[in-house]
Amino acid sequence: MGYEIGNERVYGLDRAVKASGNPMRTVLDVTDSTEKDYLRAARLGQAANGLGHDNFLKGITVQVDIKAPLYWWKEAQRYHWFDFISSQSTMHCLLKFDVRKQCVEETDPFILSRIEELVHEYQKIPVDEANSKEAKEKWRTLVASLPCGFMLAATMVTNYQQLKTMYIQRRHHKLKEWHIFCDWCEKLPHFLQLTGADRLAK
Repeated sequence: MGYEIGNERVYGLDRAVKASGNPMRTVLDVTDSTEKDYLRAARLGQAANGLGHDNFLKGITVQVDIKAPLYWWKEAQRYHWFDFISSQSTMHCLLKFDVRKQCVEETDPFILSRIEELVHEYQKIPVDEANSKEAKEKWRTLVASLPCGFMLAATMVTNYQQLKTMYIQRRHHKLKEWHIFCDWCEKLPHFLQLTGADRLAK
């Protein structure tokens, strides 16, 4: 099992492209976007991060499903405008997962065996008040021992401006998951045209 990203939905593309021209208007233009609008937006969107010219990219919203190992989620969560809509829960579903199938293939087999042992030990504890303390302690041990290769899926929301930053910072990252992520970004409608992220990442 490996990193998966898909089921994306892109919203507000044309409206944001049209809005990129608002600073030069005395009356807002609400007509459909034209080729001229896209050319202007591409010029502004390819500006270096932090200059503010690419702010219209925030108006292009993306929802996407991602299944990734915990070590990837730890890095992804540093981005402020990359937010969870909802995710799988270890609290609710850990005992329902097949741990071996839920981890990346590089996870050490010894660690997988130990997690399976902990699951078995927890499941043997009687569900009653007399054993509640032992169950809580064993559960904490189990959750705390999950390997970083354990995969969880989530539905995320973000925007083109944040994706531009992520692409630039992660295009040449050590983790193969970031390469898959950046490849996915490139396939989003007009992403490279409007952000120039591939050029800025070189």
